[in-house]
Amino acid sequence: MAAEDQTPIGSGFHNKSTAAEVIEGIDLSGKNAVVTGGYSGIGLETVRALASAGARVTVPARRLDTAEAALADVAGDIEIAAMDLADLASVEKFTREYDETGRGLDILINNAGIMACPLSRVGPGWESQFGINHLGHMAMSLALAPAMQRTQNARMVALSSTGHIRSDVIWDDPNYNERPYDKWEAYGQAKTADALFALGVDRRGRDIGIRAFSVHPGGIFTPLQRHLPEEEMVALGWKAPDGSIPPQVQAMFKTPEQGASTTVWAATSPQLEGRGGVYCENCDIAQFATEDSQRWEHVRAWACDDDRAERLWTMSEKMLAEA
Repeated sequence: MAAEDQTPIGSGFHNKSTAAEVIEGIDLSGKNAVVTGGYSGIGLETVRALASAGARVTVPARRLDTAEAALADVAGDIEIAAMDLADLASVEKFTREYDETGRGLDILINNAGIMACPLSRVGPGWESQFGINHLGHMAMSLALAPAMQRTQNARMVALSSTGHIRSDVIWDDPNYNERPYDKWEAYGQAKTADALFALGVDRRGRDIGIRAFSVHPGGIFTPLQRHLPEEEMVALGWKAPDGSIPPQVQAMFKTPEQGASTTVWAATSPQLEGRGGVYCENCDIAQFATEDSQRWEHVRAWACDDDRAERLWTMSEKMLAEA
């Protein structure tokens, strides 16, 4: 990736813009979207925004009853389908059944994920954060590629995070078979992988009408924190000892409606026509980090590196083939 690609464009939005503000005036009538994790947190707000603009939104869900309850009051054309990113057989079934409808796929949002959880394994022994956040989404995205090719100007958005700064991909031991498990390092690896996967998709898709972006949604209190005890959130400075949220955290964190905005912007904004492969934050393309960057802002070079993207693609294809 050329350094000038990873340069803010002055979108006119900001860190507190909402998904509704970003999508105002955009018509998605006749468009199809898939949003993983679209029944909780920022995923739910992403679905709400896309549906409000006229898109037909499919929400693959591991917990169908929970998804149906969460989406019951969301207006628009929404369908729920069974899928578990930790189970490649269910991923295959969902993608096959979607493809059999003959519909195109204009927008694919890889939103679902887990964060900082105890060591567990999915698939053939993959560390769960890498397996669910990256490999499950990769298997799904590749299987949906024919549907995306049936449309014009399809976009994929992969949810990365400022957590990517904690770790590059651990190339020699991504599944923690040999090294001691560190839940935050593992999360960082997975979020770097999400950004690199978007870059890999864009490099392969740009000549066939598919562009891809990765996004940092911002700090948001959602069920993503389900594995973090209160005392750890206090230690991180996210909460006060009495459980309240300090004013400085309130100022920095976003609501779910604000947290969905960068995803929706990357998926729909005409400002991104002819662009792709970039990491976005606060409804704009992020700049590369410098020594003056705060911990929670900008993108580190290893998450936007063409060679790493190709290395990850090769490694991940092999892991999926052996599953």
